[in-house]
Amino acid sequence: MSHFDLAILVIDENAVRAAIIEDGLREAGHSHVTVVHTVNGIARVIEATRPDVIIIDIENPNRDMMEHLFQLTRSVSRPIAMFVDRSDSASIEAAVEAGVSAYIVDGLKKERVKPILDMAVIRFNAFSRLQRELEEAKSALEDRKVIERAKGILMKLRNLSEEEAYALMRQTAMNEKKKMADIAQSVVTAAGLLM
Repeated sequence: MSHFDLAILVIDENAVRAAIIEDGLREAGHSHVTVVHTVNGIARVIEATRPDVIIIDIENPNRDMMEHLFQLTRSVSRPIAMFVDRSDSASIEAAVEAGVSAYIVDGLKKERVKPILDMAVIRFNAFSRLQRELEEAKSALEDRKVIERAKGILMKLRNLSEEEAYALMRQTAMNEKKKMADIAQSVVTAAGLLM
């Protein structure tokens, strides 16, 4: 996805500030920009516009509003850049926890919009990749465990060596066009019912 086709949603209660952001984006070559001026019903707007990136600009955020936004940002897995005029460390921490990719205090200038947007996307992608790798590693570990258990069961029940038990599962997986972990899981489940 080249950054020119990005669909960008700008949430900003202040029309003047929204215009600054929009100008900055259009000058950077982004034409696919939607601006909304209220946080209310924003979840529906996100569903309707399916933005690739969300920019939130709040002059002086109150706690309720921030809480509402953070709940929202947790649920949409998108790069999010948030501009606020002032902030305390608790808000910054909450923003990071909620998955805001770029949190900018007192930095709304037209020429900063593009680099900040780019940074949000890069950070988000790096974070997503880490999460994906972590999930894959966890799942590989689970697979290994279940294969080990199934191997033990086959060795015991069918009096096979470790190599034979492994080969039998591999052959079955190939014949049935399934993953070896799935075959192993079936062995473990069946043994649970039989033993």
